[in-house]
Amino acid sequence: MPNPIADPLVEVPDTSPTSDLVRIEATVEGAATVVLNRPNRKNAFDADLISAMDEAFETLRGAEGVRVVFLRGAGGTFSAGADLAWMREAVEQTEADNRADAHAMAVMMKRLWDLPALTVALIEGGAFGGGAGLAAICDLAVATEDAKFAFSEVRLGLIPAVISPYVVAAVGLRAARQLFATARVFDAAYAERIGLITEVVTDAAGLTAAHDRIAAEIMACAPGALAGAKQLASDVFARDIDHDLLEMTAKRIAAVRVGEEGQEGVRAFLDRRKPSWAQ
Repeated sequence: MPNPIADPLVEVPDTSPTSDLVRIEATVEGAATVVLNRPNRKNAFDADLISAMDEAFETLRGAEGVRVVFLRGAGGTFSAGADLAWMREAVEQTEADNRADAHAMAVMMKRLWDLPALTVALIEGGAFGGGAGLAAICDLAVATEDAKFAFSEVRLGLIPAVISPYVVAAVGLRAARQLFATARVFDAAYAERIGLITEVVTDAAGLTAAHDRIAAEIMACAPGALAGAKQLASDVFARDIDHDLLEMTAKRIAAVRVGEEGQEGVRAFLDRRKPSWAQ
């Protein structure tokens, strides 16, 4: 797929049979929005949507100039989780077939997790199962105050396996265990309290305002440093603060201090001017 950072509000052309299921819109400044586009199915996951999302995230990973990626659902619902027809098919499939389906979803979610740009989920309506998992994967998640969330797998005799690493990382072990085990529906206020989302807004207009504010904020940040800072957080998470960690962090800051962005950023600060990436 072509580089989406070309003209304001460019929609990337369809390039595959499933590409109409996901739209990518982007601005020249580097703010991209991935829209899940199955509104008649409440943006529920099936094999085709997962494939289209995987393609979209891979496209954005390789697109030069993308600084922030927003993720939202068309039609007023973020994602209802697994599509019922897809689940019906899974019941008749072999364990190997089910493993292949699950692996495809796991790969798609890891692509979102690995994006170097800041990722932001914009949530309205419902975010259930895998939809709530997407909220956990993103660096930020903003939800309307009437949004609802649930990890309802156990009610179907299932478990939230593929999304579990991201949910546990976002909300902690105790909250994840009780939400996974009870399958209870919870609101945006509780989701914010446990860390599944990072901000609550009043309505869809609030989501638009949050989009614009976050996009503006991120333009002041150096793209390479942003990606490096995200990777740094993952690399130091839950590690012992020992000699190896001290050496690793010292090497990284030393490298960026003499790098192009580090030199430009510090010189711009000292000269009381905007750095090149913020102009």
